[in-house]
Amino acid sequence: MKRLIQILIFSLLIFCSTANAFAQDKVSNDPDTQLKETIYTKYKKQVLSFDKNDFDNLFFEFFQKQNDNKLTLTKEEFYGYTIKIAIYSEKLGLLYKDQKEIAQQAKQEWFNKSYSEYLNSKH
Repeated sequence: MKRLIQILIFSLLIFCSTANAFAQDKVSNDPDTQLKETIYTKYKKQVLSFDKNDFDNLFFEFFQKQNDNKLTLTKEEFYGYTIKIAIYSEKLGLLYKDQKEIAQQAKQEWFNKSYSEYLNSKH
């Protein structure tokens, strides 16, 4: 049962991410890279101590807020959620060595989320 939950979480992370998992690495021209790195550093220790329930709450809260047409997240709020989800993906890769590559892909996809794309989806 525990294994099934692990697979489900990884699948959900990948499913909800963009389809760039197999794209080649390239130099980032993302103007928000510095903000993302700052948020990553700020929350890494906190998120690494998350249990599954903490992550589930974070994940579902993000999708509720993201899909609420009456609410627009600020750039810091948006990246706060996506970077925390990326950090948790990284944690899963550390805990489950056989899933490390999938977890790394999920982490990168969440890290690559764009606030401008989020704003465009709101209109």
